[in-house]
Amino acid sequence: MLGHPRARLATLAVLVVVIPLAARALLGWSDPLGYLSDLAIGILLVLLLQRSPWWLALPVLLAWGGLLVASAELVSAVGRLPNSSDLGYLFDPQFMENSTGGALAHPWLPWTLGAGLFVWLLTRWLQRGQSAPALPRAAWAAPAVLLAAHWGSEHLIPSDADQWRQYNLSHQLLSAGTSDLQLKAQAWLGHDLTVTPLPSAGLTQADLDGRRLFEAPGSARNLLVITLEGIPGAYVRANRQALHSRFDDDLMPNLSRWAERGMNTPDYVLHTHQTIRGLYAMLCGDYDKLANGTPKGVELLTQDLRNQACLPAQLRQAGFSTHYLQGAGLRFMAKDRIMPHIGFDSVHGFEWFRNDNYLEFPWGKDDKAFFEGALGYVGELRKQRQPWMLTLLTVGTHQPYSAPDDYLQRYDSAKQAAVAYLDDALGAFLDALERQGVLKDTLVVITSDESHGIEGVRLASSWGFNLTLAPEQAQLPKIKHGTYGHVDLATSLLDYFALPIPAALAGRSLYRDYDSGREMISFTNGMLRYHDGRGTFSECDFQQRCRRYASEGFLADQAQFLGRGEASLGRQITALAGVLDQSLLQTPLNLRYQFGGPSAIPLHKRIRDDWADNLIGAQYLEMPQGSHTRVRVKVRSLDPAHRAHIQLKAKQQEQDVPLGLPEEILVTADQPMELEFGFDNPIERKAFSFHLLGYGGGEVEVSDFSVITALPGEEDVIEEIQDDGHIAQSS
Repeated sequence: MLGHPRARLATLAVLVVVIPLAARALLGWSDPLGYLSDLAIGILLVLLLQRSPWWLALPVLLAWGGLLVASAELVSAVGRLPNSSDLGYLFDPQFMENSTGGALAHPWLPWTLGAGLFVWLLTRWLQRGQSAPALPRAAWAAPAVLLAAHWGSEHLIPSDADQWRQYNLSHQLLSAGTSDLQLKAQAWLGHDLTVTPLPSAGLTQADLDGRRLFEAPGSARNLLVITLEGIPGAYVRANRQALHSRFDDDLMPNLSRWAERGMNTPDYVLHTHQTIRGLYAMLCGDYDKLANGTPKGVELLTQDLRNQACLPAQLRQAGFSTHYLQGAGLRFMAKDRIMPHIGFDSVHGFEWFRNDNYLEFPWGKDDKAFFEGALGYVGELRKQRQPWMLTLLTVGTHQPYSAPDDYLQRYDSAKQAAVAYLDDALGAFLDALERQGVLKDTLVVITSDESHGIEGVRLASSWGFNLTLAPEQAQLPKIKHGTYGHVDLATSLLDYFALPIPAALAGRSLYRDYDSGREMISFTNGMLRYHDGRGTFSECDFQQRCRRYASEGFLADQAQFLGRGEASLGRQITALAGVLDQSLLQTPLNLRYQFGGPSAIPLHKRIRDDWADNLIGAQYLEMPQGSHTRVRVKVRSLDPAHRAHIQLKAKQQEQDVPLGLPEEILVTADQPMELEFGFDNPIERKAFSFHLLGYGGGEVEVSDFSVITALPGEEDVIEEIQDDGHIAQSS
């Protein structure tokens, strides 16, 4: 049977057409446009690979299959389709092992694809030496017609369905690339594509014109901010009811129980994905990058004025002791440098905890162990006379969503089990705070850094939550109406304590009522979303095609479709996002980032992976086209009894970038490592990361890890690093 002349065609068609269509149905992604996209890409692959040599077709099929598996896994993990900056993460085996715990959410999919690929290879081997029958030339019209039909449907009858329901990932990446080429071609032909950005004042200025909910200042003495990893606002029952959401899974009954006692803000917007970006927005009163690029928290390391406007710095100036505690290590994404820079007196990660985990978790403390440790931290703070601010960040609901076996048996997925485990741990923590009297003099704000999304729930990737538990709870409403977001949190908390609001902060106060709407913007799940504050919500996709809806607020279970936006609307909203992206730096050129410092860093006996063992926080950097980057590294061992083995890797969008460096350098107390090198950036680099790794035991000091990006010939204008470890910004 496999030797039949048509077997090669049949097995290839089953692999690239039948399996994706069946997988879409089994995954619950049924949408006519999605099936159309799968069919078009499948037929195109059949036409391209039917007569190709097996050694050429095999890597194409492996890459295509990898995209299909990556889509299923990321949608299951965080409720969104991968974009180009995610692909490296998804194809890096170390990251995938850490993120999935070695277990895929849909293991049947790679097994099915592998079986299909094996049968196709077997057919090719049995028919070696035989020529494949030629397909009629008219067959090439089929994918063209299908792709045109998909394009026409998207333009004539726009859909607000999730992108993974409408697109095969290969098709989406192809469409995005085509759009970029069209824009570049139009610019090359001299077409004027410039637009006037929408006004940004409503997004960048503080607004305290509302009526206060109670007399200033608030009566709380202390502040506790609890940040839950990845939790959407839909998990809070009061939020679902207020927005009439059709999502009715009660995954966090303890959080919902406490929400009934506090003030909830249902229309609470998360502006981006990624923890460091969410923390920056909520603590520094500014939108982080509404696209891929260097996180503003890292850019803030070049500033010695704007960081003083952040909430921890302001509270420290007002006499608070300020503390940050998270369940994971601090060095990834430079939180070990960013958090002290924005005003935290004490910054601790996984290394602070002395209590054991209840279960193995690759990213750090499981949530029960984390909150037990945090309860002890609060107890120590209460012994001091000084008022305090403590910010907590959990990590247990980051994929791979670890949970005890009894939770895994009670829930349909590891993700749901991990959420339930967090809910129980959080409920026990809040109950203990109440028993100990902490809630009598402490303002407690519970929120999340980002949303891991919920399949089928509109705008779930942007839906956050904000729960306030205050001593004067009787004066606060149960439901806080109006649109708010992370950009408002710093302004709100300073307003609660009746402290001055720095001019650099944006946002409204959650503790005031406003008579008018307000503008709001977010970039999640690959969609740029903007509400004009006057009842119109616009959502623009990766091709800058926008749909307009009538919506009183930003978040809503349903909204009335008003039609497609004009061709310039997408460019206007994108230009607005670009203006907001440059709130700290006008350009990533002529900057010297310093990621080194005098602290001692313990080394493991072996390197486990590039993320958990990274010794520095130089991740997600931007390097403009035509620039040159210089790097200087100094590492020395602090322990004469141990020899440190040091490796330096570079990744762009998490794909390895060869720099011509030694694979490994031996470092001792007597022989430190001093390394300096540079490289050109012929094209723009985004999501460029350095991974400094080491093993061998003992401790090392990375006294210098400086990264300078400048145009050729302009490196000398960069000022030298200051003695206190802050980074000087050039002119």
